[in-house]
Amino acid sequence: MAGPGTPATALLSKRKIAHSTHTYDVSPDAPNYGALVATALGVAPERVFKSLVTEVDGGLTVAVVPVTGELDLKALAAAAGGKRATMADRTTAERATGYVRGGISPLGQRKRLPTVIDASALTHPTVYVSAGRRGLQVQLAPTDLVALTGATTASIAAT
Repeated sequence: MAGPGTPATALLSKRKIAHSTHTYDVSPDAPNYGALVATALGVAPERVFKSLVTEVDGGLTVAVVPVTGELDLKALAAAAGGKRATMADRTTAERATGYVRGGISPLGQRKRLPTVIDASALTHPTVYVSAGRRGLQVQLAPTDLVALTGATTASIAAT
């Protein structure tokens, strides 16, 4: 996985945010992908978060939830100040973020989207999110993730 950085890692470096990158080899089509990523990284799965692009009342919003659970769309809509949330279509998500499925990072997106991070992230000293490429995760403090994305935090994961 050597190669140039991603917009996410470039943002972290530019802002001088403490972070580390970690590579792994898991097929993005594998069932239970998130748990397999956590295993490959050797970390507790509740510290690995997935970025899901959603539509809340017609506008795109990024939800960042632990790979151990699912997204509670009703809770996300409420946290984002909307009435209804649905998952965004793959093409729309890729076009808006500039990343491909399996590598969508909440950081360094083409267009900065409103973001809601599950509150459980704040219970860990560091969390892992996609670094913007399949097979690459970035580890950083959850407070830095919240600050860089301008996110709100709320309980949006359904376990």
